[in-house]
Amino acid sequence: MRELESLGKEMRIALDEEMRAVLQADGGVPDLYYGMMHYHMGWRDRDLRPADVNAGKQIRPVLLLLVCQAAGGDWRQAVPAAAAVELLHNFSLIHDDIEDASPTRRGRETLWQIWGIEQAINAGDAMFALAHLALNRLYDRGVPAERVVRALRRFDETCVRLTQGQHTDMDFEKRDRVNVDEYIEMITGKTAVLLSLCAELGALVAGQDDDTIAHYAQYGLDAGLAFQVIDDILGIWGDETLIGKSASTDITTKKKTLPVLYGLEHSADLRQLYTQEETDSAFVHQAVELLDQTGARDFATTKATAYTQSALSNLEAAHPSGPAYIALNQLTDMLLKRDY
Repeated sequence: MRELESLGKEMRIALDEEMRAVLQADGGVPDLYYGMMHYHMGWRDRDLRPADVNAGKQIRPVLLLLVCQAAGGDWRQAVPAAAAVELLHNFSLIHDDIEDASPTRRGRETLWQIWGIEQAINAGDAMFALAHLALNRLYDRGVPAERVVRALRRFDETCVRLTQGQHTDMDFEKRDRVNVDEYIEMITGKTAVLLSLCAELGALVAGQDDDTIAHYAQYGLDAGLAFQVIDDILGIWGDETLIGKSASTDITTKKKTLPVLYGLEHSADLRQLYTQEETDSAFVHQAVELLDQTGARDFATTKATAYTQSALSNLEAAHPSGPAYIALNQLTDMLLKRDY
């Protein structure tokens, strides 16, 4: 993992500098407008004093930069694109927290909990706009205007898919029946398309041809799907000491994940059980037992394996090279061959 650790550290430093430049307030001192965004990014505390809080894994921007380098480009030239996708991701988190009424994120109060829903919505909107301005900075790094315009178009198309995925996910919460195909379409929009965009933008900045860019984009899409399905499996059968939360949470909240939806389609007993309002330990035990009887875990594992194999095949077809390719393989293994 030396390549990933070494390159990843250098890339995250450059990414942080770029995002801070994009979110820099006039005069250099963050007022409340920028301060709320700085708080969400982990750069400030709730009193807007400097802080250094865990900003998340930043997997998406690192993947983008690794693809750029592995595809024959200079990852430093792609830093504005990496900043753009990370800001886009964080915009979506600000709004997700409001929509889900989540009181905390990364161990701190969410934006809306401190400054109210109206201001949090506005801060998210601002970060969405600033993400676009970040992407425009590719031109300042010497990326040809034609590629920048293409990147902006794909960025906006992905934004639409992300909001469609979120719309569908919220709609699922109100529905009693959701089938497996609908779920795959939802996670494609909500999760996988952003990882696909990262791989695509990395190859685009590197100046690759359309076929190679398409292979990288498909790699990202399949990796995103595999990642989410693995997450669904761990949400029921994962080791609680490794995943850092109760492995029964997805059952007690009746979350519509891939194994659960498969189980509901194939077990009348599970459908009957899910009509209960009480979700105590007995409910969890019986639900997991019924899921095992339907083969839901095996079904989800087979799906994850198929997506993983497709992702790796498309990565190989793109013919990446160098230390960045080694690091990219290490990152892919970390995402898709995990138990937490």
